[in-house]
Order: sequence, then structure tokens, then C-alpha cells
Amino acid sequence: MAEERQLEVWMRGPISGVPALLQPVAHALLQVKEEVAVYMEDFDNRYLWQRPGGRAAVGFHLQHMDGVIERMFTYANNQALSEAQFARLRAEGMEMPEISGAGLVIALQERVDWAIGQLKQTDENQLTHPRYLGRKRIPTTLIGLLFHAAEHTQRHLGQLFVTLKLLPLLT
Repeated sequence: MAEERQLEVWMRGPISGVPALLQPVAHALLQVKEEVAVYMEDFDNRYLWQRPGGRAAVGFHLQHMDGVIERMFTYANNQALSEAQFARLRAEGMEMPEISGAGLVIALQERVDWAIGQLKQTDENQLTHPRYLGRKRIPTTLIGLLFHAAEHTQRHLGQLFVTLKLLPLLT
């Protein structure tokens, strides 16, 4: 099992129940879930809202990854965002002293688990069907939204990693 953990998620084989064409989405999201836990281990919460060089804070990246997954999967389900989702979007990156890094990590990990559950319910025959992004209803497809959730989350994972490496150098 320890040897298996050393391999990247995609190298461990298919995720049970996830359609074949959505395996890359599942692998990318599960990789984020694992790496965030490692990166945030022993994180000092006094850095959570610091913005090194004016860039995004660790707290923002964690909130945003969670939010992007939720929003893209909402659109993938052919639904509009709720007022609660818009409120969470507006709050991303706002300093919230009552929130800890560990709490944000748990929320993100739960969101990834939820997304994997959604992928398992996705009909591969629908992947090229039209979907719409946002209030402007920008045309896309079901697979486009799911793929974007994974790639955008991965992008912020990389930004989170760099931010975590910079923070101790700036204090």
C-alpha cells in the first residue's frame, strides 16, 4: 500500500465506477485531494490570509479550488448557481479568522469526494451535449465543464504550492 501511495493517482489504475472517458478528471481531482493534504501538513494558520507579493493567499486557493469544482459541476448538471453559491464565490479570499487551513483542506477533500460521486453518475453518452457557463450562458459541453473543473483545480494546486514555499521566506 505504501508503494501504491508513491505513485501518482493516474498510475494506480481506473477509479471504480467512474466512466472510462472521465477517468482523467477523477485522477486529477484525487491527485489534488492527496497533494493538498501533504502540502498543508503542519501549516501555520497565521499565514492563511497573507498575500506574498500581492498574490493570492493560501486561504483563497483552498476556497477557490473547492468553489470551482462545485460551480463547474453545478453547470455540468445543467443548473444555475444558487444565491448561496454566489455568496461563497464573493467571499473567496476574504479573511475569515474563524476558518483554519485544516478546515479548508477538509472541505476541499469532501468536495472532491462529492465530485467523484457525481462523475460515477455521469452518462458517457452525454459528454458532448451542450451545457452553459455562467449567467452569460457561454456555450460549452458537459465534458468541457468537467475537464475545466479538474484542470483549473490543478492550476491552483500549483499556485498553492508556490505560495506555501514563499511564505516562510517573507517573514
